[in-house]
Amino acid sequence: MSEEIITGLAIIVILGISAQWVAWRLRLPSILLLLLFGFLAGPVFGILDPDAVMGQSLLPVVTMSVAVILFEGGLSLRVKELKSVGGTVLKLISLGVFITWILTSLAAFYILELNLRISILLGAVLVVTGPTVINPLLAHIRPKGNVGKVLKWEGIIIDPVGALLAVLVFEALLVEKLEQASSLIALGIFKTIIFGGGIGIGLALLLVYLLKRYWIPDFLQETVTFMLVIAAFILSNQFQEESGLFAATVMGIVLDNQKIVTIKNIVEFKENLVVLIISSLFILLAARLDLESFTTLNWHTIIFVTALILIIRPLSVFLSAIGSGLNLREKLFLSWMAPRGIVAAAVASVFAFKLAENGFQQTERIVPITFIVIVSTVTIYGLTATWVAKKLKVAQTDPQGILFIGAFKWVRELAATIKEQGFNVALIDTSPLNVQRAQKLSLSAYHGNVLSEAIADEIELDGIGKLIALTPNDEVNSLAALHFSETFDSEHLFQLQPNLNEGKGYNAHTPKHLRGRFAFSNDFYYQTIAEFSKKKFKLKTLEVSDKTDYDDLILEYKGNIAPLFIIDKEHRLKVFTEDLDWEPIEGEKLIAMVKS
Repeated sequence: MSEEIITGLAIIVILGISAQWVAWRLRLPSILLLLLFGFLAGPVFGILDPDAVMGQSLLPVVTMSVAVILFEGGLSLRVKELKSVGGTVLKLISLGVFITWILTSLAAFYILELNLRISILLGAVLVVTGPTVINPLLAHIRPKGNVGKVLKWEGIIIDPVGALLAVLVFEALLVEKLEQASSLIALGIFKTIIFGGGIGIGLALLLVYLLKRYWIPDFLQETVTFMLVIAAFILSNQFQEESGLFAATVMGIVLDNQKIVTIKNIVEFKENLVVLIISSLFILLAARLDLESFTTLNWHTIIFVTALILIIRPLSVFLSAIGSGLNLREKLFLSWMAPRGIVAAAVASVFAFKLAENGFQQTERIVPITFIVIVSTVTIYGLTATWVAKKLKVAQTDPQGILFIGAFKWVRELAATIKEQGFNVALIDTSPLNVQRAQKLSLSAYHGNVLSEAIADEIELDGIGKLIALTPNDEVNSLAALHFSETFDSEHLFQLQPNLNEGKGYNAHTPKHLRGRFAFSNDFYYQTIAEFSKKKFKLKTLEVSDKTDYDDLILEYKGNIAPLFIIDKEHRLKVFTEDLDWEPIEGEKLIAMVKS
């Protein structure tokens, strides 16, 4: 028996991580491969039986794991973003949830022909979207303006709200009288806010206090945090069932938005842990499906899913976005981003089991319908969201701005010059003084280590499509290019030539995939920048006329010119490199260092 359990656990991990890797290689939403692998391992081939492996601990482990996922999601939410999107997010997780719940329940009752009680519960389960699917899509699409922030906040906050709604609906279904049910729901919401919020804030502040006092060694920071998240989840659930998810989310938000201690190690650990948890959970839940239950599904299910995507979600968004300031294109994009994910799967599995224990009819249909919705929405949104975003012009399909690594004087002047030409710029530097001076020039500048996850989340990348690392440290420049390789295409990752005295060895032995492209000319080093100042070179933007020739330009300045950027007639910004074959065209501009 023990060997069977060990084998089952090994299968779960192997299939989960394999599905993640294959999805990455094929550039598909990982949830699709996870569900496929789990379904094949469970009901199709029968090599994995989650109930035999996990026993009665299966569903408790699932709900506890969801708490960790939501905590990690909370670590990515910036409270300052609520200044611009708070009202919209609040409406989406209140009015939007209510509209989605009611309309989904009616659709389940009339289209799927479920009984009223099961329809109401299914409607509550399906109000949640999936941050584990939405966040990777947002990272790929990089929508303009506030629409991305709205989706990120909604996707994470709506999960505990939806889970709470499901448990309150479940408890209300067990009550005969409507007045008692209404009172029960109101009391549940109140207790969740008070106990869940209070416990989440309290344990987050406790962790900050312990870290500030150095009472937790570095090697225990991640595990102590994990312990406190589980403690918040369990403790809050003692006062109100399913409020633990809210407590975990609040704890993550508070911890991420405090400025007292650094949580870099915690963030990195949680990201890796969540990948393993999500992989395992989807394999478990998909393997637990009953193959026979899918034989009852028909065209009614297709109509139901279509109604969710084309009617219910758009109505929810447009009514919630009244007075939000979002334009029509942004509202349409919001309407096309509501994939269901791990929380819907987990909550459906838990309450289907509980309802069956209480003698409810048609409970066996809840889980397969939920998984059909998950697979359908993830497939449709995952494969079309990028195309829709481009058509609606809310995606940054070809952003021309630059993220500069380094903010010393020359970089600040260069960034200001580029900004004057109408391009977005941002700067990162570890020196507070350099950052302050950049901000005085009205440049977007961020203080922090470019290699930290926290700084990457803080940077506003609207309109930015390139990175140039200009620090005096060659290793930092290369690592910065690697660090942002998932954000920018490799052709748009640049760094300075290595140190003048080490350039040949660096060029010869460092593979291209471990560094960025070398910006500017082959004899342009960090030391070159200092030489510019001594020789009285100045940044200039030169207009290209119909008679301009590059060779003539070099000759005109007698070699006292160092080309840096080209702005073509389509107002695209190109970094000048040694391998760039540039033929000047009238109407173009050249940004260069020129001797005055």
